[in-house]
Amino acid sequence: MTVEQLRAQALGGFLELLAARPFERIGLGDVAERAGVSLSELRSAYGSTFDILVAFIRDTDRKVLAASTDDMADEPPRDRLFDVLMRRLDVLAPHKAALRSLAESARRNPFFALALNRLAVRSQQWMLAAAKIDAAGLKGAVRAQGLALVFARAVQTFLHDEDPGLAPTMATLDRELAKGERALGLIEGAVSFAMAGRRRAKAGEAEAPEAPAAA
Repeated sequence: MTVEQLRAQALGGFLELLAARPFERIGLGDVAERAGVSLSELRSAYGSTFDILVAFIRDTDRKVLAASTDDMADEPPRDRLFDVLMRRLDVLAPHKAALRSLAESARRNPFFALALNRLAVRSQQWMLAAAKIDAAGLKGAVRAQGLALVFARAVQTFLHDEDPGLAPTMATLDRELAKGERALGLIEGAVSFAMAGRRRAKAGEAEAPEAPAAA
């Protein structure tokens, strides 16, 4: 088994466990057993269960970034972000149960919530880059934090969205981006808020509660 195969197998086992129990109740031995690898092999791939969680988020980032963004070149910044973040939700779709588990753990443990927020901000810096929006320096860090909060609210709707077209999720994301557009520094002069974009045109008017933590 190659290192990459080992890492993927361990990550898969971890996500299966996370879908069934809280993060804080998942031990390294549990991951090794579920993944069908030895503790020695698991140690060669990851240093802790939190490292595996980081790998999951990084893997999600990579999958989003691997897709072409050429078709978004002429879109306004808000539309580009909408498309990138919906692509991220597409990647996360198979792992809704694991995301729900993380959200519950974050609600119970504010320190874990802060750790998740740091990971979320880092990911959103990459999402900003994918949308061709400046994420450098202090301004970029503030922008990424704001976007992490926007995405967290969309994720809360997403976790309970049973519509195959994700219309409620798209409505929440579009609404939150619109509310945060000025704060995120996406407005350059007069900007049209028209519902342009690959999928925004399909979004309905569904309401969603705010998410307590970034996913």
